[in-house]
Parts: sequence; C-alpha cells; structure tokens
Amino acid sequence: MPSQLYISKEKLKNVLKYIKNVGINNIEPIPIKKIGNITFFTDGHTRAYALWRLGLKKIKVTWETDELDWELYLICIDWCINEKITNISHLRVISHNRYKKMWLKRCEQLQKQLYSSCAIFKTNLKK
Repeated sequence: MPSQLYISKEKLKNVLKYIKNVGINNIEPIPIKKIGNITFFTDGHTRAYALWRLGLKKIKVTWETDELDWELYLICIDWCINEKITNISHLRVISHNRYKKMWLKRCEQLQKQLYSSCAIFKTNLKK
C-alpha cells in the first residue's frame, strides 16, 4: 500500500536510469511498516514504481525501524484509500513542479495543522 498519491516524473526518470546502471538486484530494499491490518511503504515509492514498470512482481522490502510520525502516515494512507491508490501501480506520475505543489505542500500543510495546537511546535513553525 502506498502512503503517497504522486511521484515526480523527473525523479522516476532518474531512478530508472539508476536501476539500469546498477542493476535490479543492487537496489536497496524498500522500507515498509504494518499498522493494524495495513502494510505500507514508508519511503521508496519511486523505486517501487520503477521496479513495477520494469515488470517485477516481487521486490525486496525491509521493516521500517525508525520511529516516524505514524499519525501523519495514517492520514496519508487515508488520502490514498479515498483516491483509490491502493497499489503501487496506481500512483500518479506528474511533473516535478506539480509534485512539489500537489504533494509536498499538502504534506507541509498537514504537519502545520496537526502541530499547530502544540506550543512547542507553534514556536518552531514561526522560525
């Protein structure tokens, strides 16, 4: 299950070129996490999409060991479910500029919303 809606067309192009240079077997495993009954990518969406485009049915994954903001991830997964992006092949490939506007800005706004009620975050967001 993806945890983002879009990937950058330019980044995908670079990742495909990288895979061609190093070989499919030398690609780092993609981190995943399971919360409840949902297993999702925490990173590496572009690599996973590129490998899918290259025809792979199975890819190397690794369990995410970092403590990340799982509330943010669950909200992003909810966005994906609402947009019917439940498989890596469903990701929308868009220009890098649109990716920055449509995905990165959306994530920044979500972080600001979630943390705006916490005094320590209010102070740091103003900087």
